[in-house]
Amino acid sequence: MLRPGLLLVMIALMLSACSKGDKAAEDKNASASASAQAAKALQVTPEDLYTVKTSAQTSGPVVTGTIQPERKADLRAEISSVVLQVLKENGDPVKRGDLLVRLDDTAIRDSLRSAEEAERASGQSFDQAERQLQRYKTLRASGMASAQQLEDAEVRRNNAQSDLVAAKARTVQARQQLQRTEIRAPFDGVVSERKVSAGDTAAIGKEMLKVIDPASMRLEGLISADRVAQVKAGQDVSFRINGYGGQTFTGKVKRVDTSANATTRQLAVLIGFTDGQAPGIAGLYAEGTIASSSREVLAIESSALVREGDKTFAWQMKSGLLKKVQLQLGERDQRTGDYAIVSGLAVGDQVIRTPISTLKDGQAATLVPSAKANTAAVPASATAGK
Repeated sequence: MLRPGLLLVMIALMLSACSKGDKAAEDKNASASASAQAAKALQVTPEDLYTVKTSAQTSGPVVTGTIQPERKADLRAEISSVVLQVLKENGDPVKRGDLLVRLDDTAIRDSLRSAEEAERASGQSFDQAERQLQRYKTLRASGMASAQQLEDAEVRRNNAQSDLVAAKARTVQARQQLQRTEIRAPFDGVVSERKVSAGDTAAIGKEMLKVIDPASMRLEGLISADRVAQVKAGQDVSFRINGYGGQTFTGKVKRVDTSANATTRQLAVLIGFTDGQAPGIAGLYAEGTIASSSREVLAIESSALVREGDKTFAWQMKSGLLKKVQLQLGERDQRTGDYAIVSGLAVGDQVIRTPISTLKDGQAATLVPSAKANTAAVPASATAGK
């Protein structure tokens, strides 16, 4: 049987051993927790960050309208006939003088042949009348013809001459009619609309085709009449066109109408492209801003913004941590798509350029070289095993 003193010593040693084991376990757990926290840190490359800076933001009247060609032609039938052939389809390029539509010319060719025969006959009659006149002049000079005979010869010659002139005019008219059976392109361009097919009856004035010059595209826009004092020829314009995503086009005001629409109270303006990137399609809707004024503002890219209801946030990276910052925004620059910052960030602040939905306020973030991260906003644990 153990003595009481020895028993107490053994119990003390056992408690000491347990205490050391618990401390070691706590140290191990703390180390594991720190490693896990480090693994959750966001790897951010310089390309993933946007630095808030000042930029010149333009503002002015909003302009809306459609893209239309300056050079366009509605080709219509000038004679009544049947369509024999349509040689071009919508979108086909054409050169000046290219044959586009051929009409039935059978009746017109018959008329031309008749007119040419009549012209030849009239020419022969005129020649004969001219010879007779010259003969009577000779006879009259020798006293062998009366003045009345000479006068009658002159009348016949003049009538024959009138008949010849009329016959030539009919021939010219028939040739013109024959030319009108062929519809040709008036300039280099593109067929924008085909309105007839082979077999159709083309009455005079019927629209056959539309041809436009894609190189002459312009924005035919409208502005509010109460902003007309801010607009003048030569001002820069930035606008976006439906169908071209976020691409921004630039142009200049070419002309401002001098009268407003009585119903809409809007004023028409013509805007020419200046960037050489005019679309080749007419009728597209466009909207933009005429740069009537410019000011320096804090700017942020639209991709860096996170909208939650009527509030707007950005994810700021500062001192190795992410912070969700609420912003108050101003106007959007139509040229760049950037927004003006009224409050929430300062010059030089860095924000995530394209934040993902899994970011957490207060999350650790580490700036790494581009070669060490696959993509922005990806936790280290997600890339460590790749």
